[in-house]
Amino acid sequence: MTNDLTLADFDYHLPDDLIAQQPSTQRTASRLLHLDSCGKLHDKTFKDFTRLLRSGDLLIFNNTKVINARLLGKKLSGGRVEVLIERITGTHTAVAHIRSSKAPRAGTALLLENQLTVTVTGRQAALFQLSFPDHVEKLLDQFGKTPLPPYIQRRADAHDLQRYQTVYARKPGAVAAPTAGLHFDQAMLDTLDTLGVQRAFVTLHVGAGTFQPVREQHIRDHVMHAERYLIPPETIHALRQAKHEQRRIIAVGTTSARTLEAAAEPLSLRGPEASDTQTIAAETQLFITPGYQFQWVDALLTNFHLPQSTLLMMVSALGGMAAIQRAYQHAVAERYRFFSYGDAMFIETPQR
Repeated sequence: MTNDLTLADFDYHLPDDLIAQQPSTQRTASRLLHLDSCGKLHDKTFKDFTRLLRSGDLLIFNNTKVINARLLGKKLSGGRVEVLIERITGTHTAVAHIRSSKAPRAGTALLLENQLTVTVTGRQAALFQLSFPDHVEKLLDQFGKTPLPPYIQRRADAHDLQRYQTVYARKPGAVAAPTAGLHFDQAMLDTLDTLGVQRAFVTLHVGAGTFQPVREQHIRDHVMHAERYLIPPETIHALRQAKHEQRRIIAVGTTSARTLEAAAEPLSLRGPEASDTQTIAAETQLFITPGYQFQWVDALLTNFHLPQSTLLMMVSALGGMAAIQRAYQHAVAERYRFFSYGDAMFIETPQR
């Protein structure tokens, strides 16, 4: 099916005023559109989410933590630059996107945030290799800004430090939040425990590539950006047990879903090779499009995604193209809030 799909199949009209520029007043105060397994739509609030769950469901969260990845400054030779760290590669090194009037060459020194001198050491495809004078994480904590997505038309402020981060974020490395998780507060997580809903964690550091547009008209020609993920032993055990007992596995966010499906083969191992004591760690370029058969994800909690984006293609693969198109038309008509700080959607796999 993917061979015949084009960008136009994943387009929709979104009024600019539906793109959320601020988070909701409280994490759980957003709305929730439920696409059930029969293809019916239900308008709810996020606080209703717990009523859609069953005792024994396994929710998989991405515990990545957003780093202060955006730095503004200039070349020492003059000219403004904007640096967005894509990935920390060592204690003193990183690769980044750099916006400037002219691409900096190897050896170029950048003065960032008026205090931090960083050197460009080379190129890695579209990314620039950078050398920092001290530990990268420490310097980003000190000088960096919250890397709000490009469709949020304002500068990050102190409020974003807390709200553009899940309450369960533990592993620093992402430059974009796993936004489905932004709707949870600790009280709701505690409620899941009382309902007998199981929780487990994976780590996928979301890169800036998640915002890169698909430039190929035919979906089959698109090459997905790479992201590194990690599944710890306790999560592997929980997943295999849930699968064996035929309990639902629900991904909280597309990053969690991509992690589970990228690791489908090692997760499915049986016999002596199926160790629950070894972490699964790898890099994935998995591109999920309609026609893909999900092996581990039974349902998905997610936000609304950009037109023509790889994330919209993924949710269309899970919920069905016609059902997702209908859901998005409904969300626009009912004035749901879109994208990172917007409302949520709960998608159950269609009945077969």
